[in-house]
Amino acid sequence: MKIGILADRQGWHVEALAKALARRGSEADFFPITRLSTRAPGHPLASVIGRPLDTYDALLVRTIPEGSLEQIIFRMDVLHRLEAAGVRIMNRPATIERTVDKYYTSSLLASGGFPTPRTVVAEGFDEAMEAFREFGDIVVKPLFGAGGRGMVRISDAEIAYRTFRALALTRNIFYIQEFVPHGDYDLRGLVVGDRVVAAMRRRSAGWRHNVSQGARPEACLLDEEAIGLCLGVSKLLGTDYAGIDLLRAGDVWTVVEVNSIPGWSGLQRTTEIDIAAEIADHLLTQLQP
Repeated sequence: MKIGILADRQGWHVEALAKALARRGSEADFFPITRLSTRAPGHPLASVIGRPLDTYDALLVRTIPEGSLEQIIFRMDVLHRLEAAGVRIMNRPATIERTVDKYYTSSLLASGGFPTPRTVVAEGFDEAMEAFREFGDIVVKPLFGAGGRGMVRISDAEIAYRTFRALALTRNIFYIQEFVPHGDYDLRGLVVGDRVVAAMRRRSAGWRHNVSQGARPEACLLDEEAIGLCLGVSKLLGTDYAGIDLLRAGDVWTVVEVNSIPGWSGLQRTTEIDIAAEIADHLLTQLQP
């Protein structure tokens, strides 16, 4: 099997996946996703630095880095075209679109009956202030983004006013969630296929619990309720693998984030399970006739 790994750089995750695939007899090549080119009509359908992508059995999307709206749309369009041409994409382009856009994810979770924080998404400053007055304690997040970057918690009306005015000047969408009191940790469950293969507790002194923001990863076992939520969310969004973030709100778990291009370096430190091998095995199983 020939597998291409698309990412912004050839870092630890790419190397771990390439080694796992190589141990299983598959050729694994890295492609910088920021160097895509295509022709319409023409051949190859899509390439990276002159190397055709439509000759590969599958492409594993490791990262889609930040960029302009045109850059993001172009990258997704290329993935859709490759999938239509018969190349297996993991995660699928439609799945990435459902999870990279926080509004889309939140609306799907709510429609699917999954517990998730009350959320307001708006273009207007007045609607944003109205949401703050309704919730009182909020988390404002970028519509696109991961790793906890760009999030701010607000419980003061003057700070809300100034923050929303600044966001309005740069034509941002207001993505506002009610803050969920939850103690000093959250949980990340990593779903691969139809299993939660590993999970961790992410503990920190503040309200953010991203490992990239300094949270401490700890090994943990999910209870049946949390496992059911992770598997249900994964099925709803159609993920092959995903990181599902949960908060304990009173007596129930609440789904706060879904990442269809999750990192797992922090999680790997808490488990003996070879996560890259789990992802590789799932991909290769999907390619079997």
